[in-house]
Amino acid sequence: MANLSQIELQNLRHLIGAHETTYQKLNTYATQAVDPQIKQIFTKSAQDALNTKQKLMSFLNN
Repeated sequence: MANLSQIELQNLRHLIGAHETTYQKLNTYATQAVDPQIKQIFTKSAQDALNTKQKLMSFLNN
C-alpha cells in the first residue's frame, strides 16, 4: 500500500477515535440495558464499531 499523506493520516486517526468512542458508549449502554433485545442490539453494535476500528488501524500497520 502507498504511504498515507498527512491529511489521510489525520482523517484515519479521527475515524479510529470516533469508532473507539462509539464502541465505549455502546458497550456502556449494553451493560446498563435491562431489556435483553436492547442489550443484544447495543452489544452487536459495539462489536461492529470495534471491528471497524481494528480494520482502520490495520492501515497504520502497513
